[in-house]
This record gives sequence, C-alpha cells and structure tokens, in this order.
Amino acid sequence: MKSKNENLRKKFLIYGFGKSGASCFKYLNKKNQCFIFDDEKKKISNKFKKFFISKSKLLNNNFDNIIISPGININRCQLSNFLKRNKKKIITDLDIFYKFNTENLTITVTGTNGKSTTSKLLYNILKNHNYDARLTGNIGNPILDEKRVNKKTIFVVEASSYQLAYSKYFKSKFSIIINISPDHLERHITMKNYILSKLKCVTKQNKNDIAIIANDSLLKNFLRSKNIKSKIIFVSKNKYEYLRSKLNNYNFINSINFQNINFLFELSKYMKLNLKIVLKTINNFKPLKFRQEIIFTSKNLKIVNDSKSTTLSSTIPFLETNEKIYWILGGLFKKGDKFNLNKKYYKNLEAYIYGKDRYVFFKLFKNKFKVNLSKDLKNSLKLIPDFRNLKRKVTILFSPSAASFDQYKNFEDRGKEFNALIKQYLQK
Repeated sequence: MKSKNENLRKKFLIYGFGKSGASCFKYLNKKNQCFIFDDEKKKISNKFKKFFISKSKLLNNNFDNIIISPGININRCQLSNFLKRNKKKIITDLDIFYKFNTENLTITVTGTNGKSTTSKLLYNILKNHNYDARLTGNIGNPILDEKRVNKKTIFVVEASSYQLAYSKYFKSKFSIIINISPDHLERHITMKNYILSKLKCVTKQNKNDIAIIANDSLLKNFLRSKNIKSKIIFVSKNKYEYLRSKLNNYNFINSINFQNINFLFELSKYMKLNLKIVLKTINNFKPLKFRQEIIFTSKNLKIVNDSKSTTLSSTIPFLETNEKIYWILGGLFKKGDKFNLNKKYYKNLEAYIYGKDRYVFFKLFKNKFKVNLSKDLKNSLKLIPDFRNLKRKVTILFSPSAASFDQYKNFEDRGKEFNALIKQYLQK
C-alpha cells in the first residue's frame, strides 16, 4: 500500500458487489483498473457487467489488491482457494478509506450486542455539538460514499467482526469495544478468532490513540498477549451509575443499553463534550427500528419488537424483570450461544418458540419455564393468551435470539411481519 498522496495500486479485484463493493468501485475506478466478481453475477446491474471478470480469467491475473466485501466467507465461496493463495493482498473498504483520510478523527464502535444503537447515539451526540459527523460502516452509508469530506469531518464507524477480520491497515483515534459474547462462530469457527477480529481495531492503534474496552476477562486475556501501543481504558458495566438518575428514556434505563452508554460517557471526557448535551441527546433518542422498539403500550400491556436480536446474550437483559413476559423467539440457533439468565426470573417467563431450530431451544429451556412450540411466528402469536383484557402487567417480547434466514430474508423482514401480525391481532 502506498501513502495517502499516491494511488493504492493500479489493479483491483472487487469481490462481492453489494453496497460496499459498489462504493469501492466508484471510488477507485476513475484512476485505477477495477474488475468485479460476485458469486451471483445476475445481481450485478447492466451498468457494471462490462467490468465483470470470469473466474477462469481472474485466476490468471495478477491483482495488486483484492477488495473483499464483509459478506464473503473466505472458506465458503467460489474463489476460496484463490483468496487463500492471495491472502496478503486482501483489503477492505475501511483500508481504502484510512489510506486517503489519515487526518480525519475516526471513532470505531464494535462489540456483540448494541453497537448500532451506540453508534447512532454517538453520531447524534456529535451532531448536537455541531460537529460535521458521519455515520458509516455497518450502519448508514458505505464509508467511501461520503461526500464533501474535509479535515474536520468526524467518522463514526460501526465495525462488524467480518469487516475487521479482513482489514489490514484501518485504524481509528478512538476504538470502543462495548461487549463480547459468542456470535458468528459459524464463520469464525472459534471464539478466539471472533475476539481477535474485534481486537484488530485496537491492535492497529498507536501510542496517541485510545481504546475504551469492556472490563471483560476474555478481552483482557487476549490483550495481554498483544503488543498494544494505545492507551487502554477498561469500563465496567455500571461505571457511571450515578448518571442513571438523570435518564428518563426507558430504552437506556434497562441494563444492556445503560451498560453501553457508559462507553459514551467515558469517550465524552476525552473529547471534552458537554455532559448536559450528552444527557439531553440520550433522553431524546428514539430507538432504531426493530431494536427494543416499543410498538404498543397500555395500562397493563407492552409489546416490544426486538427483531434485531440474534443471540440469547442480547435478549437476557430484557428478561431480568419481575413483570410477566411472553417471550417469542426462534430461527437459526447461533453456534456457541449460552443462556445465562438468573433462575429467579424463570417464574415470570413463558416462551413461544418457532422456526427451524425450535427443538434446540426447547431442550435448552424445557426444565426451566413453560415452553410452547409452533412452526412459525404467526402460530406462536395465536398460542399466547388473549392479551387485550389483562389484569396484570404483561410484556410481549419479540426477541428471536437467533438468525432469521430459515424463514426470512433478514431481521428487517422478520420485524415487519411481527408488526403486521400485532396490528391485525389488536384490530380483532
């Protein structure tokens, strides 16, 4: 890779032509020679098909860099052997961004649960301080699509383990790891690989950078084995407990979201942000779609759509209550996931499980609390007692704790169906 004042290289293969792949092509193609490959050629629009290179031709080409999209699994794709032979050439859109924007203040947010909400909240906080902030990465626009960037532009980058795993050069002034628990092990294979991918946002930092990390024994153990140059700050889950009383936003009073904003309180000190503005922004924040989103509330009933939940660890904090919960979940069980809910909450819990891996969940819960099984989400709702005439407080929590791909395109489709089904039920 060359310096920011030179072209990265002259010949690029862009593998995976989704949003990030398309943004890389548009960013680089004017001054470089770019080729496109995607396992599903039919998804490439006619405008770009002339840049598509066949598998047989690319195998005989010597590319300077291979830009790989986060969705590509190097072990399960058409170019698997080719990528493994050329692993040193693989980079990401984050690497390209960094090489051309080394002077911009960049804040990376990663973790297992809550990174989208934390990133969006940080973006709002910076905007309310009148900064030219951009929300990119795994949320918002692809980072190379941002326009009218100047030296004062601040980038908030939500980084997934997939993005970081393939990145070679990307680093940021502030790196935040809000939590860690088993996830995406079908891709990373081991927990060690998963953690090391997250830690790449820290291991690339230098002595002038700062890492704000969850006070987690797993993270600490791996950090000890690395030559870390940046300043490391460990944040406990309730470090800023004294500020909880100043919050009136329900979405940040519960345990997991409050834990995550502790990192923003810590960051605020180093960026010298105004605490009053920070608190006001938190209290005015509206949750992202399908992330602990309250879609209905009445005297005795609250309905929450948390379709974004794909692991048990992301759901558990919302089960820690003394109110009755009808918990709807199911889909594809995540390898390595664990159910670490305190037994004292079992008495308030009743589960309604659907989807391909419903019997996996059933075995996990059958001796803990009442479990109901059904083939799909619609039938799960039919099994719940009539919740229009309740005599005690009840929460219907749609928090699937599993991947959606057995029955849905993504978590958004899953969330939309839940909302539609609830609307139909309440209108009966």
